[in-house]
Amino acid sequence: MKKLFLWLLALFITLSTAVYQRLTGPTYPYRGKASFLGQRIEFKLPRSAENTDRCRIAVDPPEALSGKIQGYLQFKRHKTGQPWNILAMKQEDTHLAGYLPKQPAAGKLEYFVHLVSGEQEISLSGARPVVIRFKGHVSSAVLVAHIIVMFLGILLSVRAGLAAINRHENAARLAQCTAILIFIGGFILGPVVQKMAFGVFWSGFPVGKDLTDTKTLLMMIAWIAALASGRRTQPRRGWVLAASILTLVLFLIPHSIFGSELKW
Repeated sequence: MKKLFLWLLALFITLSTAVYQRLTGPTYPYRGKASFLGQRIEFKLPRSAENTDRCRIAVDPPEALSGKIQGYLQFKRHKTGQPWNILAMKQEDTHLAGYLPKQPAAGKLEYFVHLVSGEQEISLSGARPVVIRFKGHVSSAVLVAHIIVMFLGILLSVRAGLAAINRHENAARLAQCTAILIFIGGFILGPVVQKMAFGVFWSGFPVGKDLTDTKTLLMMIAWIAALASGRRTQPRRGWVLAASILTLVLFLIPHSIFGSELKW
């Protein structure tokens, strides 16, 4: 019963951190609310798109504003001094929609969505543009396998840390399985996903600044150190606990920060 509780606790901690990471990453859609002509408009603007086609940007205004407002996109390449491009949005059923042109893998655009009615105008994101990054198509099978293996690696990492605290439980096997899963997910499947999406296998330390790759490297080093800390196959509990905590802290860092970015 105690072991079941520890597994459920590890699962809860892992799921909680995964949700936090997912909701705070720079590729998660930019969500917000705006007030225009006395009506509240809820919107979700993409910050990641495949470069197989144009990226659709759509706003669904309240029925009270139907036919009363127009919209346009204002966009340019990210971190450039190029002039802004203007693209009118069109009515598609109940939506106002515009299409950003597709970009090369890792290419970024910054854009505003403006709503207009007569002389009144509003930018949905305020004074700061939304930044969107384009990527190549990633095989669903590879991506799902990468996500599952990394999730299991984090789950076993948390469980190994809990086992290290419990003097009546052997944390060695859990630590070994954690290291294996992080290696497979982060150093075999991860680089394949990175190559499909952005054209490179690795863009973290020492060749780049991709924080996702770099934190995976730190996780791997931590578990190698933990496994090597004891005699034979028995790692020291303190090292296993430290590796578990470090892994969890690194996992909390939002995905894709300082990720692959095309230099225009």
